[in-house]
Amino acid sequence: MLGLVSSAGSAVGVKVASDHVAFVEVGIDGSVSRTASEPFDASSNTMLTTLAALLRAFIAGGSEAPLLGIGVGVPGSVDSQAAGVVSSTQLKWNNVPIGATLRRELGLPVLVENNVNALAMAERLYGLGRRHLNFLAVTIGTGVGAAIVVDGGIVRGFGGGAGEIGHVPVREQGPLCSCGNSGCLETFVSESALVETARERGIIARGAGIAALRDAADQGNSEAIAVFGEAGHLLGRVIAGLVHVLDPEIVILLGEGTAGWHHWSFGFEPAFRAALIPARRSIPVAVETWQDASWAQGAATLVLATPFDAEGVAGEQGDLVRQRLVQQASPQERA
Repeated sequence: MLGLVSSAGSAVGVKVASDHVAFVEVGIDGSVSRTASEPFDASSNTMLTTLAALLRAFIAGGSEAPLLGIGVGVPGSVDSQAAGVVSSTQLKWNNVPIGATLRRELGLPVLVENNVNALAMAERLYGLGRRHLNFLAVTIGTGVGAAIVVDGGIVRGFGGGAGEIGHVPVREQGPLCSCGNSGCLETFVSESALVETARERGIIARGAGIAALRDAADQGNSEAIAVFGEAGHLLGRVIAGLVHVLDPEIVILLGEGTAGWHHWSFGFEPAFRAALIPARRSIPVAVETWQDASWAQGAATLVLATPFDAEGVAGEQGDLVRQRLVQQASPQERA
């Protein structure tokens, strides 16, 4: 049904990272029409006005389809999609009013959400989640995060921070985490953690990054493969704990880190299955293909999901998106 009215509107999705932003424009059926990526300094004093300017430039080059709204995905806690006040250890933001600022600057509906939750919404509409009402989406890459879907809805928690599995404490005397604590899961399995381990062991040069580590593993370097395997083992045990708590139908793995999943998996699968109680050991684990624009596509889904938002999660911004959709789809309104 959405395909029949795909010309009725489009949405723009934005992925915000510490050093760049990625944009996509999508049709109402979720298909991506164009993408872009721009350098961005999330720690700059002018980062909000810079983000607005980059968005304005991207929108100006868009299609003729009416723009229904903007979705923004961020690695952190968001008070609500409609308000869009963000706190993020990764971006070093504390109560940043990104939603209100972009609405004022651009004059469009703006919905803001944790980036993993946004991805889970995309899965629910267009991916494996279409066949499952209860699932766990886990991302690995620059950080580690999770989205919890129960009865078809995202579990956000009291302050919008549910799913922060990257900050599950796994070792009391572990490395210092960006959150200020020590021994969080993220300090062992994030890209920066894997790279640091590989440098310390002399597997890659001091200036090399995750691509060099992945290349070494692809070429059969047993030490490089072991770095991924150790991370997979630890991740598997933590996710097994989540499965026991949440009882999902399926675990879906996404994120930049899945590009090297065949190296992670030999550590993950045995540890994950062994840590599960017998009744849960058959739970499927699906690994989705990944592109950097997937984060932004997930953010665009915040806009596209508003017609199905029976719980009112998107608030008044969702109402504005629906109004714009109705206006564009109604011949009387266009006249």
